[in-house]
Amino acid sequence: MASENTKTPTPVWTILAPLVALALAGVAISQHDAGAAPWLVILSVPVLFAAVFAAVHHAETVAHRVGQPFGSILLALAVTLIEVSLIVSLLLSAPAGESAVARDTVFAAIMIVLNGILGVSLLIGGIRHHRQKMQPQSATAALGVLATLAILALVLPNFTLAVPGPVYAPAQLIFVTVVSLALYGFFLYSQTVSHREDYAEPEAADRCHVVVDRRAFGLALVLLPLALVAVFLMAETLADPVAVGIAHAGLPEALVGVAIAMVVLMPEGVASLRAARENRLQTSMNLALGSALASLCLTIPTVAMISVVMGQNLILGLAAEHIVLLLLSLFMATLTLATGRTTSLQGGIHLVIFGAFLTLSAIP
Repeated sequence: MASENTKTPTPVWTILAPLVALALAGVAISQHDAGAAPWLVILSVPVLFAAVFAAVHHAETVAHRVGQPFGSILLALAVTLIEVSLIVSLLLSAPAGESAVARDTVFAAIMIVLNGILGVSLLIGGIRHHRQKMQPQSATAALGVLATLAILALVLPNFTLAVPGPVYAPAQLIFVTVVSLALYGFFLYSQTVSHREDYAEPEAADRCHVVVDRRAFGLALVLLPLALVAVFLMAETLADPVAVGIAHAGLPEALVGVAIAMVVLMPEGVASLRAARENRLQTSMNLALGSALASLCLTIPTVAMISVVMGQNLILGLAAEHIVLLLLSLFMATLTLATGRTTSLQGGIHLVIFGAFLTLSAIP
């Protein structure tokens, strides 16, 4: 089947949404000392979602121009930058001592990707298209890197002897930082140079090709970071009310990390779901697994170096029940994607695991 060329203009709302979000964030920042007004918090929620969808639109515009997997990598790095910024701001504002916000956020990001985003994508794609295909080599490579670094960063600290407790000694943190960046670099080289064909959409020639002209591409390059900054500032606006609400409800503090991960992963989550719905499972998995890898490989080294400089103990080791969920998620994701064929049943399995994660986060 010959590919069909389509050309779409930039919707006006994708330009207005980030600008409105930035204006609202400016109002919230000006009222920071007095605390955000209730009307501002309520209005921030729909504006946040509008900024997220605008970011997704501009990311897809850039991706259509530069091609896959570069579009997925660009969005993953941009979203991870937001996540790192939020975590660092929380670390710098936290009192001296121990901090677990990085561990909670990274673990939540992995669980949201491997079970939430992956589960909904496979469920929607399976119901709509019965059975979907992707290249298994790409999934096994990404899951191999993710599993190795997740165990090193989030499980092994519970069993070291240099420093008691679920923390690494400074020298151990430096080792984890180096290998995280090195493995991520190897993965990106494989994805973009040595084995780029493994991450391409199967039967790509049969799919509709969207033509992005130079003007739309340039506009998207400007508006994508603007929209992501708007998402970050909106998340900052909602961070304190969410943390206060979690504390007043008597829920565990770890839910703050879950909330941060859900907000920063929304752009990639929405883009992944749309790709699966359009029967572009390879693109969907590139986005999802790429975001989990970027979150783990870039967030941990950044906060590790900050903790070493600040002399702050960085809690990394997971609780026993979370270790079980992590291992189950990695095992099931490998079973699901290693064959290169997926159905809605597999999506349902991952959503069950995601439900267990949310339940144990709220009721340990």
